[in-house]
Amino acid sequence: MNEEPTAPVLHDPSRHDFASDNWAGAHPRVMAALAAANGGHQPGYGEDAYTARLRETVRRHFGPDAEPYPVFNGTGANLVALQAMAARWQSVICPDSAHLHTDETAAPEHAGVKLLTVPAPDGKLTPEALRRYTRDLGNMHHAQPGVVSVSQTTELGTCYTPQELKALAAEAHAHGLRLHLDGARLANAAATLGVPLARLTTEAGVDVVSFGATKNGALYGDCVIVLDPDAVSGLAYVKKATTQLPSKARFVSAQLLALLDDELWLENARHSNAMATLLADGLSTVPGVRLAHPVESNAVFAVLPDELAQRLCRRYAFSTWDPDRGLVRLMTAFDTTRQDVERFVEAARDLAG
Repeated sequence: MNEEPTAPVLHDPSRHDFASDNWAGAHPRVMAALAAANGGHQPGYGEDAYTARLRETVRRHFGPDAEPYPVFNGTGANLVALQAMAARWQSVICPDSAHLHTDETAAPEHAGVKLLTVPAPDGKLTPEALRRYTRDLGNMHHAQPGVVSVSQTTELGTCYTPQELKALAAEAHAHGLRLHLDGARLANAAATLGVPLARLTTEAGVDVVSFGATKNGALYGDCVIVLDPDAVSGLAYVKKATTQLPSKARFVSAQLLALLDDELWLENARHSNAMATLLADGLSTVPGVRLAHPVESNAVFAVLPDELAQRLCRRYAFSTWDPDRGLVRLMTAFDTTRQDVERFVEAARDLAG
């Protein structure tokens, strides 16, 4: 009897680093959902049973008018959303630390979306900061603001409260602007604040969300969720034109269902947040180490002495955020264990000593 071929394992599956939650694999329940969706044939391009079910699930979490559009990744979700929200002559206001601005390789500009960046020391945009650009409304010589885009959590790991988002939405809407939420780690913010997803989106006045799944246990795929249909134009066509329409959409939708149907999104986010808090507590006892920002999600920003950082990075992967300051970013994931954290802190303590 012939045995099925075994795929080679080309890495150490027991190794866990702190470079990014994108480094983690997929949650076993997500993989099981993919396997269950794999049999037989289903219509393509989002006409399948899983995407239809996703619409029901998303509306349960975000409200009765929410409309999901599964896409391949977070950058794609942001581009699809912003191109459908902003007219050709309009621009997008965002914090200067926004992922849109710092880590998407000028993808918005390549797609014809001009970014207007605002200094935000803690990663958060404020209504007062918006007024810097709303003064240009009606001036034909300036790019006209059309959309405000904020990240939840921010690129510095901080969280907008529902009240802060409401204030931003009110300021934006008062000037005829729309509010987009880059929710790559929206689950982590909801877990930290102890509120449902709708509280940070629909109820706060957000118009469109880029909902992240990849960083919270999915294999691949995120989702554009339109909360106000009047905030977008031609989104389905933009999605196709920007190569973000999966032909086998059922496999993105099945993963989103695995996360959203049984509250796995919340379980994973709570765990990764707890591991980040544990990591921050441990690092705060290491000589010479200083926490740079409040730990409100699964991100820990710490200032390390140069020699310690150099020694640690020979053992573990993490991000050097600002080499001039010695600032590093350490991310935890749904599969980070207490032992992973304790080993890292022990290594830091030994190398610092």
